[in-house]
This record gives sequence, C-alpha cells and structure tokens, in this order.
Amino acid sequence: MNRLEHETSPYLLQHRDNPVDWYPWGEEAFARARDEDKPLLLSVGYSACHWCHVMAHESFEHEATAALMNELYVNIKVDREERPDVDDIYMQAVQAISGHGGWPMTVFLLPDGRPFYGGTYYPPEPRMGMPAFRDILRGIEDAYRKRRDEVDRAAGSLTGGLGRLALNIGGPADMLNAELLDAAAAGLLRNLDARHGGFGGAPKFPQPMILEFLLRTHLRTGDRRALQAAELTLARMARGGMYDQIGGGFHRYSVDAIWLVPHFEKMLYDNAQLARCYLHAWQVTGDPLYREIATQTYDYILREMTHPEGGFFSATDADSEGEEGRFFVWSMAELQEILGEEAGLACEYWGVSADGNFEGSNILNVATDPAELAATYGISETGLASRIEAMRARLYAAREERVHPALDDKVLSAWNGMMLASLAEAARVLQREDWRDAAIRNAEFMLAHLGRDDGRLLRTYKDGASHINGFLEDYANLCDGLLELYQTTWDERWFRAARELADKALLHFCADGGGFFDTSDDHETLIVRPRNLQDNATPSGGAMLARQLLRLAAWTGESRYQDAAVSALRLLVEALRAYPQAFGEALNAVDMLVAGMQEVAIVGEPEEEQCAALVAELHSRWRPNSVSALTKPSLNLESDILLLRGRTMLAGQATAHVCRNFVCQLPVTGVTALRAQLDGEEAAGAEA
Repeated sequence: MNRLEHETSPYLLQHRDNPVDWYPWGEEAFARARDEDKPLLLSVGYSACHWCHVMAHESFEHEATAALMNELYVNIKVDREERPDVDDIYMQAVQAISGHGGWPMTVFLLPDGRPFYGGTYYPPEPRMGMPAFRDILRGIEDAYRKRRDEVDRAAGSLTGGLGRLALNIGGPADMLNAELLDAAAAGLLRNLDARHGGFGGAPKFPQPMILEFLLRTHLRTGDRRALQAAELTLARMARGGMYDQIGGGFHRYSVDAIWLVPHFEKMLYDNAQLARCYLHAWQVTGDPLYREIATQTYDYILREMTHPEGGFFSATDADSEGEEGRFFVWSMAELQEILGEEAGLACEYWGVSADGNFEGSNILNVATDPAELAATYGISETGLASRIEAMRARLYAAREERVHPALDDKVLSAWNGMMLASLAEAARVLQREDWRDAAIRNAEFMLAHLGRDDGRLLRTYKDGASHINGFLEDYANLCDGLLELYQTTWDERWFRAARELADKALLHFCADGGGFFDTSDDHETLIVRPRNLQDNATPSGGAMLARQLLRLAAWTGESRYQDAAVSALRLLVEALRAYPQAFGEALNAVDMLVAGMQEVAIVGEPEEEQCAALVAELHSRWRPNSVSALTKPSLNLESDILLLRGRTMLAGQATAHVCRNFVCQLPVTGVTALRAQLDGEEAAGAEA
C-alpha cells in the first residue's frame, strides 16, 4: 500500500493499492518536491466519478505508467469533496489553460504549489485528439528541466490571475431590486428548452437553485411563464431516466437533452436540493406528482444513505461489476421473468423494448402518459398507479439481489446541512414524524461529531474520525438546516446553534470590502485564498450564508446580519443580470431582500388543538420569505429570539403575531384571520 492507506476518504482509499507512490495533500509531498527539485502531479477526483475510475484502471494501476510517474514526479491524490478549496483553485487554473474543466483533474505544479499546466482525463494511448498520458508525463517533465524560465512565467501568470480580487461585477446596493430580478428571470426563460425543460442542450444538469428562483418569481410577480418553465423541467426530470424509477432519488445529470441517459452516480447534495424543490412545487401547484417524487426521494435517502447514528452518506458510484449503470438497467426478459403477466403493462409504462435504449439494455423512464395508458387498459389512473407501485416493489426486491455500486460513506457537513434543511422542512409540511425524528438525529450527530468545542465546524467524518477545518459552505448549509429544524420542532437549541455558526462565519470568513472567502482566516495557507462566487452543483457558500443572515435579521432584529448579506450580494449585481444561470442562490437571496421578510410569532401550547391549527396554516403553503417562531406563554420573556419577546395570548387562546421589521398587525387567534394576514390582506391597525 502507498501513503493513502491511513486516509478516511473512500476515494483516496480506492487508490491505496495503486503502484503510484501517492501522497495525500500536505507538507510532506511539497517538502519532497523541494528537496528533490521535482514537479508535482496533482490528481483530483471523487469516489462516484466514472472517468476517474477509467483513468485509474488505465494508468494508475498500470505498472509502467506508475513507474514513470514515480520517477518523474511527486504525486498527490485529492478528494475534491473533502478539499473543495484545493479543487476550486486548481480547477480555475485548468479552465484557464484548456477552456474547460472536469474530473479526473490532472494538474502539474511547481514545488511551491503554483500550477503551470493541466487538464482532465488523459487516455493511455492517443485518441480523439487527446495525447497519451505517458507522453504528457514525459513532455511536462522535459519542459520543467529544460525550459524552467518559461514554466515559471506560466505559473506566475496563472497564479496571478487566480489571486485577483477586483471582481468588477458589482454595483450599488440599491440595484438589488425587482427590476434586476425580472431581468434575470427573463434571461433564464430565453435559454429554456421549451420542449424538454432545462436550460441549453446536452449535457443537462438539474440546477435546483434556478428552479427555486423561477418558483419564487412566480410567487412574487404572478408570472405564469416562470411557473411553467419550472414545472416542465420538474416533470420531465421526474419521468426521465435521470430519476431512479424503481428506488427513488436522482442520478447526477443527463448526458442527453431529454433527461433519459444519466451519469448513474447518486449524490446526496442533488437529492437534498431536488427533493426540497419538488416539495415547494407541490406546495405552489398541488400537483401530486411533485409530492410523490419528493416522498420517494426522502425515503430513498433514509433507507439507503443514512449512517446508523444519523448522519447522511455522500454518494453511490455510477459503476458496479466494472460497468457504468449495470445496477440500474433492465432487459425485457428480466421484466417478463419477474413480473409475469404484468410485464406488458410495465414495458409500456417504462419504455422497455427488446432492443433497449442504452447499450442494449433499458433505462426505465415514464414513456407513456399515465392517463392515456390507463385509458388504453380500461382502468382508472388510481388503479394504474396501484399496479405500478406493486410492480415497482417487485423490481426493487429483485434489484437488491444484484451487486450494488460502491457507497461513499463519509459524512460531509455542507451536504448534511442541505439534507437536514430539506428533510426538516418536508417533515413539517407533510406531517411525517419519522422524518422529523430523522432530522433531529442528524442534527445531534452533526453537532456531536463535526462541531468543535469552540463552536467551529469540521468538514468530514468517517469511521469515528473527524478532520479538516470547515469551509464557508459547511457553516452556511448547516445553519440553514438548523434553522429549518427549529421551525419544525420549536426547540430553541437548534436556533442557538444556527446563530452561533453564522456568528463564527462572520468572524472568520469575511473579506475586506464585503462578501466572504471560502476558507477561514486560520485555514492552511494556499497559493491563493479561494473565493468562489457562483453556484456549481451546490449553492455558492457566500450566497447561502447571505440567505441565512437575512433570516437571522428577521428573527433577531440585528441589522449587522442584513448588512453583511447586502455587502456580499451587491458585489454580484452585474453578474446576476448577465449570467443568471450561474447565480441562482444569490438571486434567491436578493428575492428575500426585495420582497422583505415576514415574521410570524405564535404564542401557545404546541400540543393544544387551536395552536396546532395556527401552525398547520403557517406551513400549508410555501412562503419562502417568511420566518416563524413559537413559544409557550410562560417562556416568552426567556426566549433567545427577539421576535418572541413580549408576545402574549389573547383571551387565553393561542395567538399569532404577523410582523414586518418588528411592526406587527393586530394579533389574531383564528386560522382564517391568520391566512388573510399571511397573504397580505392586512388587518386594520398595528402594534409596535
């Protein structure tokens, strides 16, 4: 085994038996490079990455290639999920060099860490215009030896570009307005695939932050086009092969434009965000498809992706038995054997044919409109749904007998924060006590295993070991999860924990001139301090934190939270207008700022029927720019939440106070009156 044998990352452990003399990221590798005057080869990937596996089998497990790597380079292997800071810095360099990025990422560094050349996947032999990896290895090392001045200039130029902080994409805070949001929405709609949903052509990514923004746009303006764009995309994804029609949950993305053929890995962050988006779409439209997809996705996570103590695992692989997608695809003969006389209906419903739609096999997708299929078979849609569900259970049981894709069982703070927020919100909206209990267990797990005694966070946990300083996205997403859990349980310990995380983030991540860095002020010194402003597959840490700060301002009345959020968002004004697809989470935060926050305080006994009815009304619709708090009448003066201080009951009944900027309408005790106030039909009079 090489030096990776003591790591916790499943991705790094996949490479511990390679003949490559891999180092984990750290000073030991850089010290050796300096001592021996060798360049470094940095290889970055993640456990569920199909092409990472391909390059590993072709090159890193190949004795002659490994020997060449060991002779010419000091070799470092990094899990991008554990070290998003390293990944972000060097991915920007690769994109500057080649015009594109991806994984596996291969970067060549000077002994001081500065990059001078890089790319992504390299084949073992020349093909499709790509040079052979061994030729690259020899050529780069030759340049390092014989043209050092040229290499050093390239490294200096690349690193200088990475370190620039003059963003030139911002504007004054008053430009964070409704006109900006309207312009961003219009830009998104121009790029909509009006036939299949999504934006642009193949490959297609789900982009849940953008879908949330379109739903928000509809709520804010009444624009039906924004709602239709979101619905088209959500429906097509749910019925396509990107959704696991048998086990629930979403694959990473679609390689085509019609959502049929996915890359088959499943990521926690995709499913956390998408389940929440489908939940919100159901609240906005009432369409039962969205509730069904959300429910199946949460059940999948709790069934297959949950640590015994409550954490959520990171991912499952695309490959099993050496083939991408093998676990998920079917032949017509398999369905006939498993389902018998029901196989004909199943094949029509899921688009199964003898020839298949993917390398001779079938990726299941809802190929026929269920209403039309029910009519063809002379049954009701409810009857069809019942038969499909029974067939799904039989196919799931049969699939469980197959060799499963590998599980990446590390627990990441940011991704768990996303799932905690999603699950806690769903638990209260759909009144699922089992989900509520799972959310509480997750929060307890996270604070016990990834929270430090000083209130700071660690990034990753596996097999009893937690390590790596938390990044901005860890603080922001776990803050979101804890605030959602507070609104589900009314237990103020979760609010206090969320606020402490936000305060630590403000203390350790703020940048001069506004906004945030991705790493803390006491993080390991890298060649630049990363500051990624746009969304990727996950929301920008700065935009996510801005959204939490706006919410905390509404609960606490402290302007410092809103000031910090505005200082971050104003840096993006021109980018939001010109490139809305890259800044969905920031647009969602601006929507909160433009609409203003609605604050709802309820005083009553949560178990009492009338109080429960007020809470149910509060959760009956998606109100994305609202925060809520509840206290028992005996505790309102002791609350840590300023919104609850001094709130009282009317005539001994549970009472709701609906406020904006802590100026409240008249308190109400009835559901109808509360609904009118929540929907903007203000009652006469107000209380300070």
